[in-house]
Amino acid sequence: IFFVIAKRKKNPCCYMLNYECYVPSGDDETGRKLTTESSARIVLRNRNLGLEQYRFLLQTMVNSGIGEETYCPKNVIAGREQISSLADALEEIDDIMFRTLDGVFSRSGVSPSEIDILVVNVSLLSPAPSLTARIVNRYRMRDDVKAFNLSGMGCSASLVAVDLVHQLFKIYPRRLAVVVSTESLGPNWYSGKNKSFMLSNCLFRSGGCSMLLSNDPGRAAGAILKLKHSVRTHIGANDEAYECCIQVEDGEGYRGFCLTKKLTKAAAYAFAKNLKVLAPKILPVWEILRYLLSLRRGGAAAINLKTGVKHFCIHPGGRAVIDEVGKNLGLTEYDLEPARMALHRFGNTSAGGLWYVLGYMEAKERLKKGDIILMISLGAGFKCNNCTWEVMRDLSDPNVWRRCIDRYPPADIANPFAENYGWINDERLSFVRIE
Repeated sequence: IFFVIAKRKKNPCCYMLNYECYVPSGDDETGRKLTTESSARIVLRNRNLGLEQYRFLLQTMVNSGIGEETYCPKNVIAGREQISSLADALEEIDDIMFRTLDGVFSRSGVSPSEIDILVVNVSLLSPAPSLTARIVNRYRMRDDVKAFNLSGMGCSASLVAVDLVHQLFKIYPRRLAVVVSTESLGPNWYSGKNKSFMLSNCLFRSGGCSMLLSNDPGRAAGAILKLKHSVRTHIGANDEAYECCIQVEDGEGYRGFCLTKKLTKAAAYAFAKNLKVLAPKILPVWEILRYLLSLRRGGAAAINLKTGVKHFCIHPGGRAVIDEVGKNLGLTEYDLEPARMALHRFGNTSAGGLWYVLGYMEAKERLKKGDIILMISLGAGFKCNNCTWEVMRDLSDPNVWRRCIDRYPPADIANPFAENYGWINDERLSFVRIE
């Protein structure tokens, strides 16, 4: 009994009680959507671009796997991407944070005054007072709330925040924690013509999520998920990995987020390092023995993660990222469908993306009691942060997918850009110079 109690104190439970993904309010949802036409208008009004850059952007949009209903910051829709103000940035973040937090508090029946730990992760915006202070002020939280503001952590920051909460749970028993994961896009829109920087404009969209967590055993009955394992890998000591996904200024002084060709290599290496630690924790003994025996015999050994994992929640960073993870893990299209559909409907919402993928699984009623979910996230640094969750009860809430889940997966996810703007790839137009 003593050792059981000691083990529980050392590794306390971390329960997910609720989560709420962002979608704009009905009044401005339509005006925030990036359709084919609105995307083209944003691209074409950048006077720094020539025909070669237009071709690159439109080809990237066609191949991105992103659909017609993603959301864009208001200042970009309004044409103020080059003169974004602090007020624009705070309005964007406030809308995401407060809408999702209102939803979490309302659905869970938990009062903001009950929250003991608050963690906010937004990589590209760090105002003073902090974003956590804005939440404390808005909801009149207690003066002893433990508040943490994470910045610069990239697309995998959400699991960094969850892991931070889990570590704090080892110190503070029977607590409630809130994690808010989103990104500031409006003031970070790239207006130059460097292709490595322009990629971020094509992929990133407005979105985010707020989560309610607890280590109180008395709340276990109402939990939807239980954290099983969490492994964080950081390979920033390698220069190529550090520089493959970085915020800098281009040669003409335009600030943006540079995504280099080294990113895929860094992601593969970080992912492999992470799995070396995580796999033994989640796989059955017989699968580990099979793998070791195969290696000993000199065979082409490959670990079958499906022996210990039922669902794969992959960060929807882009079609290439999803394809590569699926290929390396031997996943089927069924396994990859949630990530592909989250990317198509909401785009790459940075740290908030994983929860749209989870929401899709729940809306499709895939998650059954006892199932194990592997969350895979990659981000600047370079980092790979993965974790596993156990489903505590059958889940079927349509959540953020409520108004569109019946349309997914669509029969065809081809982007209309190909049909409407395919002419720009015609080599006979190479003589054209855009003034």
